[in-house]
Amino acid sequence: MNVSVTCTSFSHILRKMEDTIRNRVFGGYISITNTESIYHATRIPSHFNYINNADFSCCDGVGVVIGGKLLGYRIPRLYGPDLMLNCCEYGVDKKWRHFFYGGKEGIPELLSSQLTDKYPGLIIMGVYSPPFRELTPDEDKKIIDLINRAKPDILWVGLGLLKQERWIAKHLGEIKVPWMIGVGAAFDFHSGTIKRAPKLLRKIGLEGIYRTALEPRLLKRLLYDLSIFLLMIIDALRQKRQNKPNAIL
Repeated sequence: MNVSVTCTSFSHILRKMEDTIRNRVFGGYISITNTESIYHATRIPSHFNYINNADFSCCDGVGVVIGGKLLGYRIPRLYGPDLMLNCCEYGVDKKWRHFFYGGKEGIPELLSSQLTDKYPGLIIMGVYSPPFRELTPDEDKKIIDLINRAKPDILWVGLGLLKQERWIAKHLGEIKVPWMIGVGAAFDFHSGTIKRAPKLLRKIGLEGIYRTALEPRLLKRLLYDLSIFLLMIIDALRQKRQNKPNAIL
């Protein structure tokens, strides 16, 4: 389906981020690409371009990992909430500066408190929870100015899938930050407002089913995941059939 995922590791991403932050190069962003995101990318050209133009497209869906295996690729799962923790831990000694934009009222403040407790020395330059509506141009400018004055190294955006990606794409070039990363549910997980799945379920990629059991509203997302997974299986079988050597009769 031509949607890109990056076959790399957290350690490689962190080293690349370190180089960019040290040299104060602005405009980098990371796409957290799960199967629902891929579903939308096949239907929304702007979202497709967002993923394919990202510095890294982190595979966040176990369905993509399994589909990759069927096609002969080893695609590592780079889970968005884990990337946030890795960046916080790795960046403490390097004095990385973080800004949290998104989440319901009070969530980014709670997230900041929880992470600074977990990683002493973590530098939080600011937090902001926008209203749950379209911002006016004046409101948008004030937020851009607020973030630019804070001078973070990483801007974490937690507005939910599609909305956060549109927001990042819109503000590339306006916000002077080395990295922007849309992480959605990571705000809720790491603030403690939503319970994460047990570690075993996370390891085998069944966190989505666990969350759906707790939040039935996420059933639609699970159906997106299933539809993309089935499409990948069909594509894998088609490619294998096309590449099968002709029999000698």
